[in-house]
Amino acid sequence: MEIWKDIEGYEGLYQVSNLGKVKSLERKVKRSNHTINVKEKILKYALSKHGYRVVSLWKNNKGKTKSIHVLVAVCFLNHKPNGYLLVVDHIDENKENNSSNNLRLTTNRFNCTRNQKGFSSQYVGVHWHKSYNKWQSIIMIKGKYKYLGRFHSEHEAHLAYQKALNKILNYEKPYNNCKKRIFH
Repeated sequence: MEIWKDIEGYEGLYQVSNLGKVKSLERKVKRSNHTINVKEKILKYALSKHGYRVVSLWKNNKGKTKSIHVLVAVCFLNHKPNGYLLVVDHIDENKENNSSNNLRLTTNRFNCTRNQKGFSSQYVGVHWHKSYNKWQSIIMIKGKYKYLGRFHSEHEAHLAYQKALNKILNYEKPYNNCKKRIFH
């Protein structure tokens, strides 16, 4: 059964469904010297450069491009967009399947690394470096890669990654109700 809900900030203008459709609602729109009637219709989507379905929503003569999966998550999963702390993940890995039962909230790190197809290691942040015939470990911190070194074994590289990750996680934990700054 398809359920429609108002899109936050666009109430009375647009709705999103639990099946991943977005519609424009019937309404009167004032133009410079006249008023037009806008009929209810399902919006056509475009694909973002990353392969996600997006739509343009208009309010007060200003348009914004919105990702459909995020709109569905906000309305049906109570998602509160917060940068990269929690992100919307497609369970079946199909970026065009925006049904609410195919979406979940997860950490950005899990979302980026849960599918290791095409990687040379079973571990996150570890890969084989052909030129050096060694395992290399790299971690991303605030959108920037940090090189952790080259190792003789895959497991050693994994341990270096885990050590760096633990350092980040411990550094981000509140201390006496004060949050420490994250290093770059």
